[in-house]
Amino acid sequence: MSTNETPDDLPDIQVIDIRSGDRSTPFEHRVVPVSQTTKAIKALEKDRPGVQLTADAILRIAYSAVEPDLLADLRPELRRVETGWLTVINYRAYSLMLSPAVENDRLLDEAHYAADPDTVARQQVLSMPTAHETDAALVYTDPMDALLDAVDRASKKVKEQNKQEVGRRIVERALTAVPVVFLDPERHPAGDLGLVDGNSRWASCTAHIPAPTGLIGPANDKERPSLLPSHLMSLPLTNRRNLVREVIKKAYRDIKAATGTSKAARAKRDQAAALLNAMTVPVEVVIGYTDDDPSMGMQRFPAAVRSLLMRMNIGVKVFADASKHGITAEETVTALFDAGELGDNDPQAVKDVLLGRVDITDPMKTLGLSALRDLRFALIAQQLTRKEPRLNAITAAKLDKRSLQLAGRSGLVTELGLRSYSTSLGEGIRPVRTALESGCLWKDLVDHEWAVENVDNDQAVDDLLQRADRDIPAKLLLGVLAMGTLVTSGNLLAPGGSAEQIVNHTVMRASVGTVVKAVLEREEGPQVLADAIKRIRGGLRPRWWADGRLVEHDDWKGSDFNAHLRLAALHGFNPEGGTSGLSSTAREERALTDFQASLTGAANRLDDLIKLRKKNGTTDQLSWESVEASVKQIRLMDRALLRMSEEEPLV
Repeated sequence: MSTNETPDDLPDIQVIDIRSGDRSTPFEHRVVPVSQTTKAIKALEKDRPGVQLTADAILRIAYSAVEPDLLADLRPELRRVETGWLTVINYRAYSLMLSPAVENDRLLDEAHYAADPDTVARQQVLSMPTAHETDAALVYTDPMDALLDAVDRASKKVKEQNKQEVGRRIVERALTAVPVVFLDPERHPAGDLGLVDGNSRWASCTAHIPAPTGLIGPANDKERPSLLPSHLMSLPLTNRRNLVREVIKKAYRDIKAATGTSKAARAKRDQAAALLNAMTVPVEVVIGYTDDDPSMGMQRFPAAVRSLLMRMNIGVKVFADASKHGITAEETVTALFDAGELGDNDPQAVKDVLLGRVDITDPMKTLGLSALRDLRFALIAQQLTRKEPRLNAITAAKLDKRSLQLAGRSGLVTELGLRSYSTSLGEGIRPVRTALESGCLWKDLVDHEWAVENVDNDQAVDDLLQRADRDIPAKLLLGVLAMGTLVTSGNLLAPGGSAEQIVNHTVMRASVGTVVKAVLEREEGPQVLADAIKRIRGGLRPRWWADGRLVEHDDWKGSDFNAHLRLAALHGFNPEGGTSGLSSTAREERALTDFQASLTGAANRLDDLIKLRKKNGTTDQLSWESVEASVKQIRLMDRALLRMSEEEPLV
């Protein structure tokens, strides 16, 4: 839409003909009788290589099809994934016969995990789905109430974060669905067709449909809330199809009733036509899986579906790196578990601890560890830096790399490790993620074998410190524990420009892992790091080394400790020249750079204001009183900067 074009300038919304065959007769949406699905059901029931469908999935596919007769002639297609082949079919389906993902993988970096003791049960991410024994279906074992709560939360969030323009045009980019089975359905249906790709499009299609009155009690149209996935998922299959029929019939009634040329009548017709255009979507449904290793059966089906999903997301809004790392981390851990590469010490417990989707207290106890956040972080780092060739090959394959690099491992460790802080850090998790993503591993962790011990009290930390001087594995464990506690407490941050100004000296502007490695090599470093572990665990500020002892600095913020740690990493704990590392000229250059960076930020804020006024159609002038101080400040800054600058050259 051009900037001068308003909605009133656009033509009326037309109901789009979606038929695949003869179009000689006028088009009207019509949900065909159930009797016309018989042919499709029989075709889906045929025994074909690579097709494994539950009886419920067959009915749902047939009932969801806009033109079920076409299913009888569909030829299944194959999609290659890392572990085998997925079998799929493509057709046009009614939006309301599909359900969005129980949990949207796009939001994995924002989810709340049971590994964080601050996460309450109703907020936490669910257990990962397992594979059906014989058929292509994802099996969910959580209670139905938890599943419905999760699917509603995910749908609301994706609707806010990634709105799609649906209605004036039909959806043309296919959604991807897979049959799902609920093991604890209670009073609800025990199956569904759940999306693994296209949740945003689904949410936009159903955004303006009110909830069925039978599920929410008596209510008029103005009081009825918007449709939620849980409303649909609670309906028996036939009732759900009847709902589709009633929504379509009502839309046509609204079109016929809204006669005339008034603005209100036109809006009513457009709304109904847009709804009809959003009632159907192209869908690709996974109907089978063949593993490269026949002995695996359907065991790797969930990972295969997920693998397909992440490699498809190159369209409207790609996954954020954090979500990609989260998915890849879960795929990697699952693949390592399936391949028997999580060690001999209760692999299931190791898997549960690494994924963090369940309460880790008992699994950590099984492994001889207390359920401390930093101990779990250390275990994740240790497991994903082991040198076993098979482990490295699987991890590299999941990262789509020929060889395994530290940067790839760091992304996996970061996302799994942060699950212990998913609720407790809140918005503060962003700078923590940024710091860890700068690189939370260093080469020694891969070059040397090391193990995670139950360092869960001050005495255990002191014992570890004593051994760190002569024992490389002990030193590595000390470093990882310290890094985890320092970064998550905000005392070791990503390299920033202010660090050099704080200490008035050059600092190590490297990844957090590199900084910790360098500090470990300093004489005083291990003692400073060990003391930091103990104090941060106790809710205290870490102390700094000065005059041969550890000193408290009550006025220090996390950025102060970060700057001094980076100073020590580069120059030691007693750098020559004290705090005069930067020359006066260098300090001036740094000040100019910081000033110019702040101007860029201010200009961006002004652009945001201008764009918001245009979007809102605001034409009123701002009052002088509201802008006077800002205008005068800009003029003063302009004059001061010009006095320090050469004259502008003539062109």
